[in-house]
Amino acid sequence: MQTLNIIIADDHPLFRGALKQAIQGVADEIVIIEAGDFDAARTAAQDNPETDLMLLDLAMPGVSGFAGLTSLRSALPALPVIIVSATDDRSTIRRALDLGASGFISKSCGLDDIRAGIQAVLEGDIWVPKGETSQSEEDAARSDILDRLRTLTPQQHRVLSMLGEGLLNKQIAYELGVSEATIKAHVSAILLKLNVDSRTQAVIKLGRLNMAMVA
Repeated sequence: MQTLNIIIADDHPLFRGALKQAIQGVADEIVIIEAGDFDAARTAAQDNPETDLMLLDLAMPGVSGFAGLTSLRSALPALPVIIVSATDDRSTIRRALDLGASGFISKSCGLDDIRAGIQAVLEGDIWVPKGETSQSEEDAARSDILDRLRTLTPQQHRVLSMLGEGLLNKQIAYELGVSEATIKAHVSAILLKLNVDSRTQAVIKLGRLNMAMVA
């Protein structure tokens, strides 16, 4: 019998419990790893390459908005990720799918719908809330930003996220445990990849995708 391995990444214990309850009906043998912040979620995924699925809260401690999803997609492109969020407007759902999510589950969904979404993604489908569509037209500017963000390395995504929080180079260096010169090199690479001239412009592009949104 095949064992299903799932990571639940959400900082609210009660909602992790609800997701665990929904998952129980998906398979007979299930191993669930819980993570209460983004660093723990990323570490769990890296340490458990056999993971079949991650359920990722859009607003996790340690990361801002979509930055967590883009970081995971860069580091672990084969891992299916379902975004779970209380912010479930069409724009948020569309951006999650554009950035590589395999599905989107609203926190307002009942257990049956959550279970159906998990099952659909495990079977290789894309899942979105009822009444929504996974297909949308992107304007040229947003498409360009998405393509450029996908070229960033996981570490560059972290640096960009911290820039969006207003941290200085030396503060970012301290948080990441590297030299300030290393951060300066990352910032230069980010500006080049995003085709901007300053860190302010980079943060503006970050904001255009609501990467600093709170779900």
